[in-house]
Amino acid sequence: MKVKETKLKGCFILEPKVFKDKRGYFFESFNQNSFDELVSKTAAFVQDNESYSIKGVLRGLHFQTGKHAQAKLVRVVQGTVLDIAVDLRKNSDTFGEHVSIELSNQNKKQLFIPRGFAHGFVVISETAVFSYKCDNYYNKESEAGILYNDSKLNIDWKFNDNELIVSEKDMQLPSFQDAKLW
Repeated sequence: MKVKETKLKGCFILEPKVFKDKRGYFFESFNQNSFDELVSKTAAFVQDNESYSIKGVLRGLHFQTGKHAQAKLVRVVQGTVLDIAVDLRKNSDTFGEHVSIELSNQNKKQLFIPRGFAHGFVVISETAVFSYKCDNYYNKESEAGILYNDSKLNIDWKFNDNELIVSEKDMQLPSFQDAKLW
């Protein structure tokens, strides 16, 4: 597995070794020992989640606060998404900055997003199945987020606002400036 740290410290792109032949392909999508050695000895995953979305669906920017904060390992099982991670760690040199990466069933890339980050994605393909591991259980009282089109974050989602499908809940999220970060 190839691992590359992004410009955001602790946030990694993982590229598994894919074995292809005339029958198809095989790859190891996760191995705790390799993950601990290459990426993070602190993330022990306890919950797997999956979503299905159509083109233009934007989910995010989400995070959990306090003792319920979550690190995530995300990947796409089918389709293509533009995945975004935003550094919310106030003492970080990259506080308020983001990375974006295209994840797809074709490139098999994964993104590790440590605790202290907001996360979101938009579906680029006609449909997508998005899968992620979390190192902490979901807690409704700790859920938080930031409005996806906040001008301070200046994220290029690759769609015009009128092309996006965003939940009413996500449309009501606060700005980066007004968000309860921790």
